[in-house]
Amino acid sequence: MVSTTTPGAAPLRAGLIGLGAMGRHHARVLRELDGLELVAIADAGGDPHGVAGSLEVLPDVEGLIAAGVDVAVVAVPTAAHEETCLALASAGVHVLVEKPVAASTEAGRRLVVAFDEAGLVGAVGHIERYNPALQQLRARIEQGELGDVFQVATRREGPFPARIADVGVVKDLATHDIDSTAWVSRSRYERVAAETVHRSGRPHEDMVTATARLSGGIAVSHIVNWLSPAKQRVTIVTGERGAFVADTLTADLTFYANGVVRTEWESVAAFRGVAEGDVTRYAIPKREPLRTELEAFRDAVLGRSAQHVSLAEGLATLEVAEAMLASAAAGRTVELGG
Repeated sequence: MVSTTTPGAAPLRAGLIGLGAMGRHHARVLRELDGLELVAIADAGGDPHGVAGSLEVLPDVEGLIAAGVDVAVVAVPTAAHEETCLALASAGVHVLVEKPVAASTEAGRRLVVAFDEAGLVGAVGHIERYNPALQQLRARIEQGELGDVFQVATRREGPFPARIADVGVVKDLATHDIDSTAWVSRSRYERVAAETVHRSGRPHEDMVTATARLSGGIAVSHIVNWLSPAKQRVTIVTGERGAFVADTLTADLTFYANGVVRTEWESVAAFRGVAEGDVTRYAIPKREPLRTELEAFRDAVLGRSAQHVSLAEGLATLEVAEAMLASAAAGRTVELGG
């Protein structure tokens, strides 16, 4: 494992496999980050977005390993995650793999074991965790600004992404919300119930509506689809002092406070609920989430911090996603292990 470096040390030699929709962005950011040098890229399908520059496009992971990389980003289709990551682990390479961590929980567990036994950093690209709005939301909840958290509701909708062919909307999109919900609330999923819809003629589901319960009694709902012309990415966290609304498309965070003005209108005052209070939209720094994510991976490899999404966390998210699919198939609530 690469140890913590000192000022002036050589940058980590970085490799990238998969030059599709996400891979092209990884290539750009890897070239821009201090402490990393993109030295090798690979994709059996070539370079559709023209990001290789002066680098040879290698055909496979073996070519990437032969280039002598210290770290690698894996942005190949989900079905190839396990084989690709295991090859890199065997070669002593630290890996950030795009979400979901693997095609199945069994494959995900094998990756966790392989990287743990090799003493390597394995990270998962749950990029929404690095969205400025959600990072601010988690920090403000941690500081007690919301009080106790009662409910998390997410809505993630938009047109069908032609790049996705091997998984459905649950493993592709809902995993964003599963990971960010557990992370923001610092809670784990205890049970989940879901309904899926198949409308596009593909073998995988296009829509899911799910409800869940987190540790501590937090109620959760997720609405996810890729058949809507209106793109939405919203997370609402409601607690004892009001509600936070995070729009991750614009990276905006707004707080709707419970009212504190006492009403003298008897029929309204008798209602034991909340009233409208102040509304605040925060001015927050807006850094590119992918840059923040790759910096966290680099720093984990260098032993500076542990702000990456670990393989174990990615596996926990995948377990919830598979529980959603099992619930929809069986028509019942699925309990998750502690």
